[in-house]
Amino acid sequence: MFLTNGAPFERELNRLSNGIRCIAKKRCYHREIIYQTQISLLFVLSLYCDYFGQQNNKILLLASLRLLLREQWIRAKYERKEFLCVERQEPYSAGYREGFLWKRGRDKGQYLSRKFILSEREGVLKYFNKHDAREPKTIMRINTLNATFQPTKIGTAHGLQITHLKDNSTRNIFVYQEDGKEMVDWFNAIRAARFHYMQVAFPGASTSELLPKLTRNYIKEGYMEKTGPKHTEGFKKRWFTLDDRRLMYFKDPLDAYARGEVFIGSRENSYTTLPGLPPNIQGYHWQFGITIVTPDRKFLLVCETEEDQKDWIAALQTVINRPMLPQEYAVEAYFKHKP
Repeated sequence: MFLTNGAPFERELNRLSNGIRCIAKKRCYHREIIYQTQISLLFVLSLYCDYFGQQNNKILLLASLRLLLREQWIRAKYERKEFLCVERQEPYSAGYREGFLWKRGRDKGQYLSRKFILSEREGVLKYFNKHDAREPKTIMRINTLNATFQPTKIGTAHGLQITHLKDNSTRNIFVYQEDGKEMVDWFNAIRAARFHYMQVAFPGASTSELLPKLTRNYIKEGYMEKTGPKHTEGFKKRWFTLDDRRLMYFKDPLDAYARGEVFIGSRENSYTTLPGLPPNIQGYHWQFGITIVTPDRKFLLVCETEEDQKDWIAALQTVINRPMLPQEYAVEAYFKHKP
C-alpha cells in the first residue's frame, strides 16, 4: 500500500519536478523529457488517488494513459532510436501535421476515416469529410483547443477526445488510431502548437507557468440526474463533465454537443454547493442530492450514491474556492446573456 511506502510517490514526484524544471530552464520541447514528465505526472496522480482510496474510473484512466505513454517512450528510445538520431525525431516544433484519424460521426456514431491538418501558422486544427475535399468540414482554433486521452469513454485503447469552443459552446470530437504512436504524436503536436501560441499570447509568462495549461484532463465526469429551471419538471439522467468552470451535461457521454452548460464561479461572487435538495422537491429516482447556488438560480442534481455526492461536491467546491481571473468574468457575462 502506498500509505506504508512513500518511496514510489517521492521518486516519481522528483522526476516530475526535474522534468518541468529542465523544460523551463532550457525553454525546449524535447521529446524524451516530455514523455518522462507526462508519465511521472500520471503516476503521481494515480498514487495520489490510491492514497485517498478513490478507486474509480479515474484511476483506470490514469493507468491506461501511463501505460500508453510509457510504451511509446520506450519504443521511441530503444526501438526507433529517436533520441540518438535527430532525423528520426518527430518535428513537433515544425508547426504542421497532417494525417488520417478515425472520427466518430456526430449523429450516427460511426467511426469514419477523416483527414486532419494541424497548422500552427494558421492557428487551427481542421478536418475534412472527404480525402480530396478543398474546404474543411470544421475549423478549430488552437487558442480554445484541448485534447485528453479517453480510452474508457471511447472504448478503444488510443481514444482521444478533442474539444474546442464554437460560438462559446463546447464541441466534442472523438478520434482514435490503432497505432498508439500515431495518437501520442498527435497529442504532443497539439500540445506543442498550443505551447508556441501561448508563448506569443502571454509573453511575460514563464515556461513552467505555461506547461500546465497546454492540455487538461476534466476535473470530474459521471452520471447524475437533473431537473429543469422551474424545479417541477421530472428528473432526467444525464452525463456531466466538469471542465474548469464549465459544468456541462449530455444525454450520452459521446455526444458532440452538450444539452446545457453551467458556469461555476467563485465563492466571492455568490456561488456555492449544498448537500441535499430544497423541501417539497419530487420526481427524482436517486437519493443523494446536490444544490448548486448561483447568483441567478439554483441547479438541482441527484447522485446515485453518497460517495458520488461527496466527490461531486468536493470537485465543485474546489472550483468555487478559487478566485476568478479577469477573463473569466467575460465568460460569466456571456453565460448570463446566453439565449
